[in-house]
Amino acid sequence: MDPKQIEEIMEIIKEFFPENTSIAISDTNEYLYYQPSKKVDLKIKPGDPIKEGSAAHKALSYGQKISSYIEPDVFGIAYYGMSIPLMEEGETKGAITAIFPQKPSAFLTNYITIKIDDCWYPIKHDQVIYLETQLRKTFVKTMSREGYHRLNLSDLELFLAPDSFIRCHRSYIVNIDYIDEIQPDSHSTFLLIMKDGTRIPVSQRYASYFRRSLGF
Repeated sequence: MDPKQIEEIMEIIKEFFPENTSIAISDTNEYLYYQPSKKVDLKIKPGDPIKEGSAAHKALSYGQKISSYIEPDVFGIAYYGMSIPLMEEGETKGAITAIFPQKPSAFLTNYITIKIDDCWYPIKHDQVIYLETQLRKTFVKTMSREGYHRLNLSDLELFLAPDSFIRCHRSYIVNIDYIDEIQPDSHSTFLLIMKDGTRIPVSQRYASYFRRSLGF
């Protein structure tokens, strides 16, 4: 990951997170960038290896976004971490981790603003059926509207509640509340039938995590 990519990621993150959020960006082995906050500072330095048990380590190990309380034995202080793997052509290249002193009581905003033609529409998260990667933007589908969000799927995933939204494919995130049926598919994968009739694949990469998350 080059400095320009890190700068672009930080510009996006600054728009969403409050000032008391520490941000860490890593590749698959070590931290590349760290911005501490006044509320919580893990004393990470670029080049430090990713510690086992940290939020970044969990996200990279599971290949999935995680939100977790991290015990003080990892960095010496407790924190609440939200981390998401950075994907490129289906391959994990690193992770972005937001570090909070405690679990946020209300996470950012409950809306996603999508563009349809020349207008913008705020959509409540609980109205979203699924999100799909399309041409470096994110296609957002609801029962009544569909449009595009300017962030790509991996960037946008960090701002979605993990108890409602789940990554099932490198190109798809679905709202669990809108899954109507889960069908077995070839090679131990699944096919999701959404309540609007859309058929969405669960790829082999995400199948095990998907089963564990939904308990079947």
